[in-house]
Parts: sequence; C-alpha cells; structure tokens
Amino acid sequence: MRHMFVFMAKWHERGIMTSTHADNRGEGASRRGFVGLVVGAVGVVYGDIGTSPLYAFREALRPFAADGVHEAEVVGLISLMVWTLTIIVTFKYVLFLLRADNDGEGGALSLLALLMKKMGRNVPVLFFAGLIGAALFIGDAMITPALSVMSALEGLKLVTPAFAEYVPLASAAIMIILFAVQSRGTAAVSTFFGPITVLWFLAMAAGGLIHIGDDWRILEALNPANAFLFLTHAGSVGLIVLGAVFLTVTGREALYADLGHFGRRPIQMAWFVLVFPALLLNYLGQGALVLAHPETAGNPFFLMYPDWALLPMVLLATMATIIASQAVITGAFSLSRSAVHLGFLPRLRIKFTSETNTGQIYVPAVNLLLLVGVLMLIFSFGDSESLATAYGISVTGTMVISTMLVFQFLRVVWGYSLLLAAAWLLPLFTIEVMFLAANLLKIYDGGWVPVALALAIMMLMWTWTRGQTYLKRVRANNEIPLDSFIRSIERKSEHSPVTVPGTAVFLTSVPDRTPNVLLHNLKHNHVLHEQNVILTVWTEDEPYVPDSRRIKISQLSPRFVRLDISFGFMDDPDVTRALALCREGGFKFEIMKTSFYLGRRNLVRTPNTGLPGWQERIFMGLEGLAIDPSDYFNLPSNRVVELGEQIAI
Repeated sequence: MRHMFVFMAKWHERGIMTSTHADNRGEGASRRGFVGLVVGAVGVVYGDIGTSPLYAFREALRPFAADGVHEAEVVGLISLMVWTLTIIVTFKYVLFLLRADNDGEGGALSLLALLMKKMGRNVPVLFFAGLIGAALFIGDAMITPALSVMSALEGLKLVTPAFAEYVPLASAAIMIILFAVQSRGTAAVSTFFGPITVLWFLAMAAGGLIHIGDDWRILEALNPANAFLFLTHAGSVGLIVLGAVFLTVTGREALYADLGHFGRRPIQMAWFVLVFPALLLNYLGQGALVLAHPETAGNPFFLMYPDWALLPMVLLATMATIIASQAVITGAFSLSRSAVHLGFLPRLRIKFTSETNTGQIYVPAVNLLLLVGVLMLIFSFGDSESLATAYGISVTGTMVISTMLVFQFLRVVWGYSLLLAAAWLLPLFTIEVMFLAANLLKIYDGGWVPVALALAIMMLMWTWTRGQTYLKRVRANNEIPLDSFIRSIERKSEHSPVTVPGTAVFLTSVPDRTPNVLLHNLKHNHVLHEQNVILTVWTEDEPYVPDSRRIKISQLSPRFVRLDISFGFMDDPDVTRALALCREGGFKFEIMKTSFYLGRRNLVRTPNTGLPGWQERIFMGLEGLAIDPSDYFNLPSNRVVELGEQIAI
C-alpha cells in the first residue's frame, strides 16, 4: 500500500508539472473557449471510438450465431466490452497517458523523442519500438475510415436491400470528399463536426437507455467477474471473441496523438461528461435488446431504433463515421510532422492551417497516401465484416508498443524503480498481449493487411534514417575541418579569393566541417563575402523551443560566424523569422544584401558500397519526395543560390 500511495502522489505531482503547453490552452481560454475545445475534442478526438458500437458487439456475437446466443454469452461479452473501455481507455489513456506527454504533445513519436532526449539516440530497441508504433498508427489511419463509413452505410440495407451493391462506391465518394477538405484545417473541421458528434453520442445514449429495461439482467455486466467467467468458460472461442471485443477501443491512440490539438483537460472532460456514459449506455442497451430479442443479433445497433428513426440514424451514423475518420487523419498529420522533424522521413510540405495553434496542420503527401490506401481497402474487402477481421492487429499492436514506451517513461522521466514500474504496467501489458494474440489468429483472414502496411511504412522510415546517417558519414569523411579552412583562407596571399560585399549564409548539417557548397563557391566563383555565416539548423527532442534558446552565435574569425538555430519537433522551422532574433544577439546584417547558399545533391548509385541495392533505390525515391530546403526553412526565394554536387551512395 505504501508503494501505491507513493506512486499516486508522484503521478499527481508529475501531472501538474507536465502538460503545461496543453493545459495553458485550456486554462488561458475563456469558459466559452474551453467549452469549444471540449466540443471540438468530442468531434475530432472521440469520433473514432464513438462509432465502435456500430460493429463491435455485432462482430463479437458472430462466433455464437450458429447455435443461438445465450444469456451468459451476452452478459459476458458486454462485461468484457465495458471493462475493456474502463481499463484501456479510462485508466490507461485518459487518466494516465495524457499526463505522460512531451511538453503538451502526445503520440508514440513524441514519447520516443522524450525518451531519446533522456537516454540518448543510440537505443535500438526504443528506436524500432517507436517506428513500429508509428507505422501501425498510419495503417490504422487507413483502415479506420474504410471500416467506419462502410459500417454506417450498410445500415441502409435495412431500409432497402437494393442499396447493398452501392456501399463501396458510396463509401469511396465520401472518402474523396473528406480528404479533399483536409486543407481547410482541424479548426474548421472540428467546428463543423463537434456539434454533430455531440448529437451522435446523445442519440446513442438515448437508444441504449430506452432498451436497458428490455432485460434488466444486462446490468450484471457491470460486474467484472462476469467478464472473467465468460473467458474461462468460452474456451478457444473466447480467444477469437477477444479480437472482436477490442474493436470497442478503436481510436484510443488518436486520443493520445491529438493531445497537442486540444489539451489534456478538454479531452478528459469530454470523456467523463459525455463519451464514456454514452458508450456504456449504448452497449448495455444493445445487450438488453439481444437478451430480449435474440433475432436482433445480426445488427443490434440499428435495430434499437424504431422504423421512423432508422433512416435519420443511418444518416447521422454516416456523418459520425466521417468524423471518426477525421480523428485518425488528424493524428496521422501530427505524427508525420514529428517523424519529419526527428529525421525519420524526408522533408514534406507541411501547411499550417491556424494562425494561433501550431498543432493544426495539413500534410498534402500524407493526405494523398491515406486516401489511396483507404480506397484500395474499400474496393479490396468490399464490406465492413471482411475488413473488421483485419482491424484488430494494428489497434492492439500500437497499444502494446505504447505500454513498452510508457514503461521506460516511468523509469527514466518519472524516476520509478524497475519493480514499481513493472508492478503497475505488467497487468495492463498482460491484458494487451492477450488481445494481440487473439487478433493474430486473424492473420490469414485479412489480418495480414495492417501488418503489411506497418512493415512497409517502417521500412521507409528505417531506410530514410539509415540513408541519412550514411550520407552524413560519407560527407564528414570528405569535408575539411572548418577551423583549418578558416586559418588557411584568412592568410593573405596572391591566391586569396576576391572579397565581395554582403553576407553569405551557408547551410550545413555538420557545423565543424567546411560546407561543400562553400568550397564549390570558392572553386567556381573565386570570391568570398565580407561576412560568412555557417548555419546549422537543429531539431531538439522537445516539441517547442522558446525564442530565448532559439539562436546561438559564435564568432569564429573576423569574417566567419557560426550560427546555430534550434527548433522543437513540433515547431515551424522558419529560419527567416529566427534570423530576426540575431539582431538582439548583436549580429547585424541586411537581408537584401545576404545570399543563402544551398547544396543541391544528386545521388548516384554505386554497386557493392554503402546501402544494399534495394535500399538505395528506396532512399533515392524518398529523396525525390523531399521539398526544396529553401521552402522547408522558409528562406527568401530571391536570395537563394543553389550549387549542385554528386554524392555516391
């Protein structure tokens, strides 16, 4: 008991000290603004988990459909769902993980960045765990929209069976429209979607509340003993059912990844006031309906509503599933930006869609990738029942990975002992591994899809990271130490280059070596500017770097200055704006008399050296996706000079 009180006291203390970035958004806003964040969180953060009642209970009942469902099976299944929501979402994510943030930002890569900051970057287990978690989440972001929207539209079969063959086409059309509006930004989307999702949760709660009285025995599901008894008596079928039960917690990783968009307190408030009660009432209502009317087991959600409300509920469900898709899309954008800034992906174009909230972004390349993936899944599987079998692996996989990262977080960041951290997380980890094992049974029935997606995405990130490391090593071996170069160039001789007025800024990732672009400029133009800046842009393992720590200026010689600019992995890397801070540090220059020199590298494949051939081809393809450095760093386009060089890989 003493350890428990110590744990809770430290947890509370750490929770107050962390999440400052997120909490300031909630505390600093007016009451109306806070309510707006809560409603927005309902729409964006909880949209995915709010559509699980459409298919979770139906899929869990399917293994028992052949010989009819019995009371113990229904009560046991609902009990499993209720306590899965309680343990996984309420305890792990809402109460715990939202406090385990990196300066207000959540998600697997954000947590990985914090751990790398504390433990160093050369920790292979952590690195690959973070990559696997991120890759599974991207796969989740493809499967969720396809599954959710098809589940809702299939409700129209109850209105007119003739609509069944049009479900894939209608789903694809909705997805194209949804991805087309992403450039408008999270704020515009959540403002429109939030109130609709609130109405959806209220309608779900009402449907469940009406039917709980159909059979009061369903309230026995609130006793966790019934969930345990169900698993012990179900045998091998119980393991299969666990895979379907886990559909109740779809979207919980988006809940964590979207922390930076809305803040911890609005997300928690939305869960306890509306989302959790509505989900509990709906699942209990579905269970009571099936107990009283076993023939409704084929589609218990829509059959809870009277005929006159069926069509409105299908339309509302369709809108809710579109919103559910938004939750994972938003999370995928956040994760992609973190991956780019941490060096796991090439520089992608990132569009900021809010003037006040840097967490609201749009990534065109990721948006297109997700759309293509979603459309392929819709037409490959054809219906939600087939796709549901493929879903659980990505969900459970990301959860297991996040628990592993949190274990290190407890030890490294919060300072818990190995024994205490294991005591708290081992029960949760055991439950999640059981769910993962249950879902792995579906590997031949479509479960290979999220595994293949995750492996492909992880391979891309690993290849890019490995290629960048190799290039830095090659270039470092061929470059001249900067101090030696400066000493030689400052000596007056008849071969000294011509001095021209103005300032030249040379970008380099290895600040103690002479930039190749500087050497090329001397070789071809035979000139040296009056003032030369060796500029290196660093990405820190924290989300945001304050302006007070943004720049560091070092005078190397009368004509050479080293300038280091630091950004957080969630910051907009605006070098032009950062350069304005140099005046406060005593370094003055005129932007219209300054030239920015960039090296344009042309990669050339060389056999039997460097990366394997297949990885070279992937790396060069990824290199082609990267946007121009001048755009990425927001350099003034009319002041940029590019000099090309060939690099063998």
